[in-house]
Amino acid sequence: MGHSSHPATTRGHALGAPRLYDIFVEVFFLGRRRTTFQALIAAAGVRPGHRVLDVGCGTGYFARLLARAVGPEGLVVGIDPSREMIAYATRKAGHARNCEFRVGTAESLDFPAEHFDVVVSSLVLHHLPEDLRVPALREMRRVLQPGGKLLVAEAQVPRHGFGWRLLARLHGYDRMAREVPHLEPLAAQAAFAEIRTGEAPPWLRYAHAVKAPSAR
Repeated sequence: MGHSSHPATTRGHALGAPRLYDIFVEVFFLGRRRTTFQALIAAAGVRPGHRVLDVGCGTGYFARLLARAVGPEGLVVGIDPSREMIAYATRKAGHARNCEFRVGTAESLDFPAEHFDVVVSSLVLHHLPEDLRVPALREMRRVLQPGGKLLVAEAQVPRHGFGWRLLARLHGYDRMAREVPHLEPLAAQAAFAEIRTGEAPPWLRYAHAVKAPSAR
């Protein structure tokens, strides 16, 4: 999908070509993109008034849906290492006062501790080297309020439906899904509690976890 020409300093993969990316994803989801991401919002437990961080926000699609969920009293901040993605996401958000975007990296979040109620991240971990995945999750935990929620989603290949599996093979999505085969142990290594997993069909699986109230 192309590399960012001026990414923030990271050893992860930063994408460019935001317009092409958005068009491709809409086609790839075959009309189910909104339904899939609304399922993630419900799974994350996002409520009106929440402060939410979207790590690796890309074109800002997920962040804009989250902004509707948190309402005018809430706030959604999206970060991404790609300056092209952040510029595009900012334009698409227009004058929304509860949705903002910044250049930043998952492994070094430029926010104070205990700043957000919910942290989400979709299709990001596979872009990070293996040795940065747990540190990135620890950063997400650091910026969460005690009792705050994490939802991290990654690629999956549908178990049923030959057409879906063929599309995954042709695109190489099946290889992407194998990059991060298990989310639960990564969240456990990052000291999250109450970890559970689920699916947001057709293409995503997720881990939901909690920062223990006694944790710092």
